Amino acid sequence: MQRITVAKGDGIGPEIMDAALRVMKAANARIEWDEIEIGEQVYLSGNSSGISADSWKKIRENKIFFKAPITTPRGGGYKSLNVTLRKTLGLYANIRPCKSFSPFIATKHPEMDVVVIRENEEDLYAGIEHRQTDEVVQCLKLITRPGCEKIIRYAFEYARLYRRKKVSCFVKDNIMKHTDGLFHEVFKEIAAEYPDIESDNWIIDIGAARLADTPEIFDVIVTPNLYGDIISDITAQISGSVGLAGTANIGASCAMFEAIHGSAPPIAGQNVANPSGLIRAGVMMLHHIGQQDVAETIKNAWSCVIEEGIHTEDIYREGVSKQLVGTREFADAIIERLGRKPRQLKVTEYVKGVTMNIPDYQRRKRADKRLQGVDIFVDWEGSNPDELAEKLQRLDGKIKLSMITNRGVKVWPHGFEETFCTDHWRCRYEVLEGEESVANNCIPELLAQAVEEKIDVIKTENLYTFDGNRGYSLGQGQ
Repeated sequence: MQRITVAKGDGIGPEIMDAALRVMKAANARIEWDEIEIGEQVYLSGNSSGISADSWKKIRENKIFFKAPITTPRGGGYKSLNVTLRKTLGLYANIRPCKSFSPFIATKHPEMDVVVIRENEEDLYAGIEHRQTDEVVQCLKLITRPGCEKIIRYAFEYARLYRRKKVSCFVKDNIMKHTDGLFHEVFKEIAAEYPDIESDNWIIDIGAARLADTPEIFDVIVTPNLYGDIISDITAQISGSVGLAGTANIGASCAMFEAIHGSAPPIAGQNVANPSGLIRAGVMMLHHIGQQDVAETIKNAWSCVIEEGIHTEDIYREGVSKQLVGTREFADAIIERLGRKPRQLKVTEYVKGVTMNIPDYQRRKRADKRLQGVDIFVDWEGSNPDELAEKLQRLDGKIKLSMITNRGVKVWPHGFEETFCTDHWRCRYEVLEGEESVANNCIPELLAQAVEEKIDVIKTENLYTFDGNRGYSLGQGQ
């Protein structure tokens, strides 16, 4: 018997969770649960995180968390509890299977069967943002080698376990050569360890376009956090409905299962919500805890309901659907068909007794790291880069001004007057010609001089090489 933690959430959450739990109980799922309260009412009670210490304790004790959608109140500086849960519990892998159920559910892509595996903890979702000048704010994009290795290896292990043929990497490393470049580099390294699985790489823009147009050419997709968040919803929608999709959030010790849609307050309490997303998330949970027999039973019964045309309002179509039902009645229909198998949709048969092999991350030998200079970011109201360069060149030291950029475009030396500039300037100082590296103390010396010259330095980024390879981007420009 597996003990899990359950949260019924907000809006339609309690209705669809009750439906999912009734189905699992009727299918003789070997689970017991502790219920906790999270979400809107906890936020409004004065808890800005939306979750109590006791609830955290129960989730960590049981390790398996089955969660309905929640509502984050508008305004008031409330943080997303979904993001907090994933990052705090180390749920690094987000898995979203998106399959067509044609002809019973409308879709332009009857052959699609795609799984999006999304990195779940870092990227822009680190949530590190700053307003730096009157006109400019920034958000830091953090990509780590451990994060890349864990999610990419998970994708290949998933493909092998579920007998998938190909893993595709979606990145934007033609522009973000160091962050997305690292993700792509690690993808190629790990792909070489799985010669039985085909692999390819796509720039995210054309990859997303092809996914929306011809999803049948993809099998498993692995991608950083933000891209995965976007394309997994697109993929779910073009398969038939976002309301049908469940998702798993997997970590080394804990796991969380949920529907991908929101809490939909306007239809709460009306018995019209489709519980399929949460029921299918429950199937993923049962599979994860080793109850493949129960997972198969529920999934096949659900498929029977779909192909018999017993549909909730969101997927009901005249001429195809046979019976319009509510949330409770949809769950009842699944329960009535437990033990049956679909006639037209694919019968679900899970591999049993097999687990994924995700080894602990092993740190590599540290690279030879050498300081090459510093980017100092300056808040300056002027518009002529030559004037700023004249001020900056007065900062005499062991490194010298080599370039000024504005919004990533080089504007000095040899800038163009057509380039629009805001009040946020990146000013690069690099080692003198003939020098291999420079000592760290040269940077505080430079900054001390900047204070004397009344230059408003708002941020610095040290420039390093690692084993001789440049670890920083160049400016865009002529």
